[in-house]
Amino acid sequence: MKSFIIQALVLVGLVFISFVVLTGARTFGSKAGPMTQQPPENVTVRLLTADGSLTDPSSVPTIVKSEEEWRARLTPEQYAVARSQGTERPFCGIFHDNHKTGVYSCVGCGLPLFRSDAKFDSGTGWPSFFQPVAEENIAKETDLSHGMDRSEIHCVRCGSHLGHVFTDGPPPTGLRYCINSASLTFQETDPKPRAEIAIFAAGCFWGIEEAFAKVKGVTLTEVGYSGGRTQNPTYEQVCSHTTGHAEVVRLEFDPSIVSYSRLLELFFEIHDPTSLDRQGFDIGDNYRSAIFFTSPSQEAAARRAIATLEETGKYRRTIVTQVELAGPFYRAEEYHQQYAAKHGGGFCHVPSFR
Repeated sequence: MKSFIIQALVLVGLVFISFVVLTGARTFGSKAGPMTQQPPENVTVRLLTADGSLTDPSSVPTIVKSEEEWRARLTPEQYAVARSQGTERPFCGIFHDNHKTGVYSCVGCGLPLFRSDAKFDSGTGWPSFFQPVAEENIAKETDLSHGMDRSEIHCVRCGSHLGHVFTDGPPPTGLRYCINSASLTFQETDPKPRAEIAIFAAGCFWGIEEAFAKVKGVTLTEVGYSGGRTQNPTYEQVCSHTTGHAEVVRLEFDPSIVSYSRLLELFFEIHDPTSLDRQGFDIGDNYRSAIFFTSPSQEAAARRAIATLEETGKYRRTIVTQVELAGPFYRAEEYHQQYAAKHGGGFCHVPSFR
């Protein structure tokens, strides 16, 4: 009996190993699960500026999140495709028949992946492109699942599954990047000034909102919670340091009046970006320094601003500000909104560490 059990266990183990080899299963970009591959600490990518130009290759941190965090950020369909290597039904994706001009980015981390001018109708039912924004932004690996030998592609920064690349595409590359809509976000190119969204975390959100509300061109401010894994958190939950959320200000601004670069300048002026999970007497991850970008150009501007500040030696310590794609924003309780304006202001310090 004992011998039979051992043989059975060995057989199960061999079947499991065969499954891993044949499917090319992986969980890159996830901290959960026994099959997790250890991703590199940094990867080289190219970003897009506001005018659509590619930046020089630069090193950025790899995005690694727990399964709980991914589920909180993505819809069930996005999670099934991007994190579980699923495939959406043909002709059903929201971008299959999209003919607008703009940029397609990774749903997991916002990395720009494809431009609309590289999109073509392949007749397959999935969004298809003949080339990526930058070769650096996409990683490939062999996919032997379903008895086929294919090249699976994923986001190089967060590991989100995108689709596959084939060699039956049009000139000039002859390639067909067959992509799931659920793995993408889309930002339409609009030459006319319009309202934009910016989200910043820099300590107590009362003081952050007070500072940005005074800026000409900022048309709306509200405080809340972002960057965590708990849905609809309360202030008490966020302060318990169990949700992963930061206190943030979400603002709408008119880029024809105030630039995002100017908002970044103010962001660094009103807090200490070298202080990890702390601003003054406020301690905890909810008081961390973070920029939650809402477009590829905002990410490029944020990283450029940090690099410039580091080069100038303005701060005695290393800047620890996080730069990541904006996820769900949860509006804080009403008594927190415009708190400084209601109660006289001056609640949060302006650092004097420079």
